[in-house]
Amino acid sequence: MNKILIQRFNELQDQLDTIKSTKTTVQGTYGPSETIDNELFIGWKVKVRHLLSTVCGENSQHFLAFDANEKLKTIGSLYGDLRRLGAIFSAAKEDFEGGYLISLKQLVQAEVFESELMQAEELLKNGYKLASAVIAGVVLETALRDLCSDNAIPHGKLDTMNSQLAKLGLYNKLQQKQITAIADIRNNAAHGKPELFSEKDVQNMIRDIESFLLSYMS
Repeated sequence: MNKILIQRFNELQDQLDTIKSTKTTVQGTYGPSETIDNELFIGWKVKVRHLLSTVCGENSQHFLAFDANEKLKTIGSLYGDLRRLGAIFSAAKEDFEGGYLISLKQLVQAEVFESELMQAEELLKNGYKLASAVIAGVVLETALRDLCSDNAIPHGKLDTMNSQLAKLGLYNKLQQKQITAIADIRNNAAHGKPELFSEKDVQNMIRDIESFLLSYMS
C-alpha cells in the first residue's frame, strides 16, 4: 500500500475534523442554521477531489458520488454539505485502507511481476545466474518506475529514481542502499561479469525484490 497516500488520507481526515470543530449556529432568513469555516471547506474539497481522482479514478463510484454531492444544490446548511461529503471521503478512506481499491492494472502487474520472478528463480536453479539477475533487475526497475509515476517523479536511471523516492520519504535510507546493491548485481550481469557476484547473491536479490514488492507495491 502506498504510504504517501495513506499519509494524505490521514491528513485530510484531520482537516475534516478541524473543519467540523468550526461549526457555529447562525440566524438566517429561514431560521437558525449550522455553518462552518467555508474557506477551509473549499480547500478541503479541492484536495479530496484530487486524492480521489488519483486513488480511485474519475469514473469510480467514490469520485462520482463526491462530485455529484459537491454540485448538489440544497437549502441545507454548509455543515450538512460537509457531513455528506465527509461520509463519502470516509468510505473511500476505509476502502483504500482495506485494500479494496486495487485496480485491474495492479492485479495484472502483480501477476506479471510474480511470473517474471518465478522465471528468474528457475533460470538460477538451472545455472543461468546472469539471465536470472537481469530479469529480476527488470522487475525492480519497472516497480520503481511505477512508484515514480504514482508520486509525480520523472522517470530516469534506476539510481536516480531510487534516490528521489527515498528523498520523498517513500522508504528509508536502508531500503535505498539495498536497492543500490541489487542494481549493482543487475548491472554486472547485464555487462557479462559473472565473477563479480555469486548465485547466492542472485538468490538474495530475488528474495529482496519480492520483499520490496510486498511492502511498497501492494
